[in-house]
Amino acid sequence: MPATLASPEAPPTPLPRRGRRRAPLSLRYVLARLLTAVTAVWAVFTLVFFSLFAAQSAATSGNLQLWSVVAVRNAGRRARLAALAGGQRHVEQAPLLLVWLADLARARRIAVERAGEAEGADYLESALVAFVDAALAAQNAALAAESLGLGTVYIGAVRNRPREVAEELGLPQHVVAVVGLVVGWADSAGGESVKPRLPQDVVLHRERYDLDVQQEQIRAYDRLLADFYANEGLGGRWSDRVAARFGSVEGLRGRHLLRKVLQERGFPLR
Repeated sequence: MPATLASPEAPPTPLPRRGRRRAPLSLRYVLARLLTAVTAVWAVFTLVFFSLFAAQSAATSGNLQLWSVVAVRNAGRRARLAALAGGQRHVEQAPLLLVWLADLARARRIAVERAGEAEGADYLESALVAFVDAALAAQNAALAAESLGLGTVYIGAVRNRPREVAEELGLPQHVVAVVGLVVGWADSAGGESVKPRLPQDVVLHRERYDLDVQQEQIRAYDRLLADFYANEGLGGRWSDRVAARFGSVEGLRGRHLLRKVLQERGFPLR
């Protein structure tokens, strides 16, 4: 389960040790005195500010840096975005939502100014690089924020209704939302659990890819995750969820239109 988030006024309670991850930048010493001088809500924004340094240190193909992020603090806007993202309450409850963007607008403007055109930005490769850049930056920021005692939850559902999200955030052509990240204090009541992942033998292939060897490991993982879900008051197995997601277009919850929306927003995907 994702870490639960307390209200913005809650005191800064560190995450349990098992839930912490090392950040690309070590900032605890720098912030130790700063936190005593700001309120809990402003501390969130201050810590996120430092976490964005970590985002900017993420790897980026060719140093193109084809990503941007919109920080959303306004409660009304967060409520509207929550509705667009399937009604996820933590988007409203957390004091801050970061929406990470694949951003070709900046690069296209530079290319047109310097080269007279931006033909290379029209290709699938360029869009893919922008999506990867945004994901790497978001994960670096999440690692840094969690190492500083904050809680984070990814919101992939910002892609459910990308047109409306773009309008709400004022995104220009050639920019699209990739993923959201809500940030706040980890709930002092705790309760978050580390969800088991697939066994390493399923995802690690030695020399050559082997699909058939995974089956027994997946069956074992199904049993393990079913027990985890039962303890969380949920049902089903991992493979059931995979089948529900990919068994029909309804499982994509509107994201089957993403190619069309990307093309409308200036990503030709040649």
